[in-house]
Amino acid sequence: MANITNCANDVALTDEINDVDLGFLPANLTVQCRNLIESYHDVHGYACLPDTLWRARLGPFIERHREFRQWLRKASTTRSAKKSNQGFVEIATAILALEILASSFAGWSALYPDAGARSLAILKRQSGCSLTPLMDFYLYPPKYISSSAISKLTPPRASQTGEAGLYQASKPELAGERLALSYVNAILQKSDDASPPLHQR
Repeated sequence: MANITNCANDVALTDEINDVDLGFLPANLTVQCRNLIESYHDVHGYACLPDTLWRARLGPFIERHREFRQWLRKASTTRSAKKSNQGFVEIATAILALEILASSFAGWSALYPDAGARSLAILKRQSGCSLTPLMDFYLYPPKYISSSAISKLTPPRASQTGEAGLYQASKPELAGERLALSYVNAILQKSDDASPPLHQR
């Protein structure tokens, strides 16, 4: 009887994770993820986006989750190239946001701990696969760390308690993140220095 109960609980948990409502993803993070993805594909083309998702072995993950399946169906069946591109961008945006939250990148999970925990639980169901394939693709190309891309994914400055504090609180585990965050700080400082004083505006 206990085994039956445990199995029922496991099935319920699986259904809850598979049918997850992605509305818990922070809006400010998803906007930044979408901007990053669109910026990349505006240069390299959108035709490679579906292939990027499948090369990352995200096909089974997408098929497993209802909301992703709906986006995929619309993107694959529409006759409008623009709507198709938007559908695949929505999929990539949500997955990239999940990866960033689950990996503690740049302190996002310190700002949104509940969302970080939920994201990690969802991504852990990708047995045998990398938990961050889209981060690896968009943020960590083979020979360099994309400082311009990472600068698009910094948490809201008004919410920050300092990069060092967020870094320590979120306990990031991705190799090279210290270097990535140093790029972010340099870019933000350069942006501040380039802004003219108020009396000159």
